[in-house]
Amino acid sequence: MSNVPLQPPPANPSPAPPLWSAPPPKGRTGGIAFAVTGIVIAGAVGLLVLGYLAVGLGVSTLAIGAGLAVLPLVVVLLTIRWVDRWEPEPRWALWFAFLWGAAVSVAFALVVDLGIQLAVAYAESGATLDEAMQAVVQAPIVEETAKGIGVLLIYAFSRSHFDGPVDGLVYGATVAAGFAFTENILYFGAALIEGGAEELGATFVVRGIFSPFAHVLFTACTGIAIGIGARRGGGAGVIGWFLFGLTGAILLHALWNGSLAFADDAIGLYFTVQVPIFIGFILVTVFLRREEVRVTRTRLAEYGAAGWFSPAEVQMLATPAGRRQARAWARVQSPPRTAEMRRLITDATHLAFTRQRLVTGRAGLRSSVDEDALLRAVAADRASLVR
Repeated sequence: MSNVPLQPPPANPSPAPPLWSAPPPKGRTGGIAFAVTGIVIAGAVGLLVLGYLAVGLGVSTLAIGAGLAVLPLVVVLLTIRWVDRWEPEPRWALWFAFLWGAAVSVAFALVVDLGIQLAVAYAESGATLDEAMQAVVQAPIVEETAKGIGVLLIYAFSRSHFDGPVDGLVYGATVAAGFAFTENILYFGAALIEGGAEELGATFVVRGIFSPFAHVLFTACTGIAIGIGARRGGGAGVIGWFLFGLTGAILLHALWNGSLAFADDAIGLYFTVQVPIFIGFILVTVFLRREEVRVTRTRLAEYGAAGWFSPAEVQMLATPAGRRQARAWARVQSPPRTAEMRRLITDATHLAFTRQRLVTGRAGLRSSVDEDALLRAVAADRASLVR
């Protein structure tokens, strides 16, 4: 962190900002290029995984399993969208996260599992790895490592979109949602083949109704930890936070799998162990969202003092109630100004978190460029609304 006192935000040069059209802020194209490359690679891996599933399950069974797996996926993605509403992450980064979980992480887990099985069989002729050992030790380590690497890559190549724990939670949850989707297809397909509709129904109840957020809980530990490291200054220290979060994810995953593998009363254990964990996760999420609101309000108030926003506009842009009122006002205008208001809210929120990076000493040249571009974008948004 620099010892040079941080200067206040630049003053607004004009009380009525002129309409301005700008190119995308500099320094963000690297993240987009990474995402496009990653999406292409993950998509190619996804085709291989799809072929593997089609061969192993059969096309009709694959279709049934995929159809059922979509149901919990929709619930999870809608929840992630709710968490991400305050400062939405870019779609390209979320697509990369989902495909990394659904394709690359699954492929990694399958390859490692095959390698371990072959190694055990070679070491002891005809031997197989104990299923409980796979569930409690192998699966948590391999799967959480594969998913966590995806979140770490997003931080490494898109730091301007990784401001803190909520961003890490969103990216980790999205990776996990993709992984759970493909894994559910495997479980549902295998259940249908082995036990017919009855076995499939029981598996769907366990995975689709009782535990659709299981993988989200695990990988969110890694994402939140990386977000904490990013907020505390980034740099090499993020690796330590990544390992800390990954350890928590592995232990929580092992506890979850172990409770299912060894419990005599699975339902009772679900309500006494797993439900409290889920409630705790909800409380942490609510706390982190409130922290985002606080940061937004504090930083936009600084820009308000410099003449960029009126006190009423700070209230409008930095509180949930104010945003609801702003959207309602935009909808009843003639013509409606919903898109313009949404753009102003988004740019102002990004401006607040860019300012947060400057305040916390995580700013480089890119953050200063982003601040300048966002200030002008906010001026253009306001001009289009009052025009």
